[in-house]
Amino acid sequence: MKKHMNRMAILYGLLALPMVAIAQQKTVDQRVDSVLALMTLDEMIGQMNLFTSDWAVTGPTLRENYKADIQAGKVGAIFNAHTAEYNRELQRMAVEETRLGIPLIFGYDVIHGYKTITPVPLGEAASWDLEAIERAARIAAEEATAAGLHWTFAPMVDIARDPRWGRIMEGAGEDPYLGELIAAARVKGFQGDDIAAVNTLIACAKHFAAYGAAQAGRDYHTVDISERTLRELYLPPFKAALDAGVYTFMTSFNELDGVPATANAHLLREILREEWGFDGFVVTDYTSINEMVPHGYAADDQQAAMQAVNAGVDMDMQGATFYDHLKALVADGNVSEDRIREAVGDILRVKFQLGLFDDPYRYSNTDREQNNIMTERQLADAQDIARKSTVLLKNEGQVLPLAKDMGTLAVIGPLADSQDDLLGAWRGAGEADQAVSLLSGIKEKLGEGVRILYAKGAEIEGEDRSGFKAAELAAMEADAVVLAVGEGSWMSGEAASRGMIGLPGVQTDLVKAIVATGKPVVVVLMNGRPLAIPWIAENAPAILETWFAGTRGGPAIADVLFGDYNPSGKLPVTFPRHEAQIPIFYAAKNTGRPMDPNNKYTSKYLDIPNTPLYPFGYGLSYTTFAYSNLKVDQSEFRAGESLTVSVQLANTGKRTGKETVQLYIRDLVGSTTRPLRELKAFRQVALDAGESQTVSFELEPETFKFFDAKMEFRAEPGDFEIYVGGDSNAKEMVKVKLVER
Repeated sequence: MKKHMNRMAILYGLLALPMVAIAQQKTVDQRVDSVLALMTLDEMIGQMNLFTSDWAVTGPTLRENYKADIQAGKVGAIFNAHTAEYNRELQRMAVEETRLGIPLIFGYDVIHGYKTITPVPLGEAASWDLEAIERAARIAAEEATAAGLHWTFAPMVDIARDPRWGRIMEGAGEDPYLGELIAAARVKGFQGDDIAAVNTLIACAKHFAAYGAAQAGRDYHTVDISERTLRELYLPPFKAALDAGVYTFMTSFNELDGVPATANAHLLREILREEWGFDGFVVTDYTSINEMVPHGYAADDQQAAMQAVNAGVDMDMQGATFYDHLKALVADGNVSEDRIREAVGDILRVKFQLGLFDDPYRYSNTDREQNNIMTERQLADAQDIARKSTVLLKNEGQVLPLAKDMGTLAVIGPLADSQDDLLGAWRGAGEADQAVSLLSGIKEKLGEGVRILYAKGAEIEGEDRSGFKAAELAAMEADAVVLAVGEGSWMSGEAASRGMIGLPGVQTDLVKAIVATGKPVVVVLMNGRPLAIPWIAENAPAILETWFAGTRGGPAIADVLFGDYNPSGKLPVTFPRHEAQIPIFYAAKNTGRPMDPNNKYTSKYLDIPNTPLYPFGYGLSYTTFAYSNLKVDQSEFRAGESLTVSVQLANTGKRTGKETVQLYIRDLVGSTTRPLRELKAFRQVALDAGESQTVSFELEPETFKFFDAKMEFRAEPGDFEIYVGGDSNAKEMVKVKLVER
């Protein structure tokens, strides 16, 4: 073996000589071309395969056939392999035991943290704080790269307007404008300013495209939308990710206009490459090439491989269709070698940009791994981000914040002492025993001064009510109750669609029993999607939406409960009253018969209201804010001109607080119908009690543009309404007119 290794080392050293010369050349593209010139067809196809590592009970493992494939140069990237030592060994196999020594890329689903888990992305979006969202991605990148990773399969930038879809948890909600800003923030957080730095992580914009429009909210289901809807709603966050410098795109499982996204040349070539100028590489989602066979688009895996690669896919995740069929497809003339060379060039370019050809082991430093994961700073930041993500939905009678000097507090509910559920789905390498539960966070906050009674009350699922009595007794003995209910962490995320999105099991009955005690009750929701909870919204005195808040979720929620942090979160997605309203979203279009409560023959239900339980952008504070004196600098403006809008914001309460001031427009008449409102700007403003401030927005010409009847992106002359306020139901309104030049 030693003799073999020495021989391979000499061979690698000889092959590295051209690399020295390459390093002296001017551009990455020239370096890529120099490597491509050395490669056989088999070696090029090898770069297009992405296979998974496994994690056994005793730690990371790699299937024996995959080891052989690495050594044969038949694998370009590995996912689900992490920790510095393990990845170093895999990298060693690639660079020291293959003919050309081309390094591997290591990828992983670092969605909202690696070890230090921040709130689920939908929760982070509720902060509307772009700096905090970027910081969360930065923490994830610091930790993941210390553990030997180069690439994350995030951010998910799919717009989602159906809360039954489990993966709504993974994105930024229902609005394309907010989604654009968050997509860019997360890309910047992962990738930093220098992708060659050892603490930055290549991002992947997914799922391209329109996966969030899955029919019936059912994961992996088909999508049927117009080109207009695609461009106005679903593509903008992807374009924002690209403009922020994202290095990779992932295809989606769904079809679009009858063609699966993984073989959709309109998406992958015409839009992504030709129109947008993307020069990174495109990876499939897990086995999505193979799935075109049951989808009815390909007769077999070989045809599916041909369709995908010719449409613009560069790397096959786990499907082995390129591994098994590309060489034969080239030999038969169904795939050109130039297309293979193009795909491999894109992959190699990213490897050069990462610095892997200069030092393939630069991300495999065990000392760095030991010192850069779950640090005090990272944990403190995670707690702060969780606080910012919390949304106060109701606070009747000023139940919140709770007094720290009360005699007895009851902490009740199936999620009150759960560490695991706090992490949510897609928790990277997060460990439940490192998470601080809500009960522990409250105890940490209050110390020995307050008597705390804990009762689970019920399980998350099931019909068992045997714990109700103990919970009721604890509530009756307490001065106030914190009642933690919601979903299990497994109930949202991939393959976690729910037809009914109320509280599962008997949790609503538990809430009813505790509210019936007459004690001040704070319902703490933990969930990865909007919930339909009309009874709780009507009857519980206080409701706090905390999502799945992450590793430091317990202390973060306790900070809010006891007034050490004034909640400022705003909903990034609409909460329905009932599943029958779905899809429900703020930016709906009007109808020829708008709802009139006095006229049956208008657009409404007979048995439930049209209105949501909680609208997009909604969120209360422990203080109050008032809006007044909304005005514009000119009532008429011309295409190409900016418009300045200002409003007076006053803190009319008794506490310092932060408000997210939101601006919406409505285009009253267009060559195609326009939404009732569209978010176009927002600003977060902190004010002391009694303080007021003029908040101004400069609306650029782009603000008023849309795809007209001819699919041209432009602003049409006409009348607009501009609304400014604290949510999408803002009442302050001013009218302006866009006139011809």
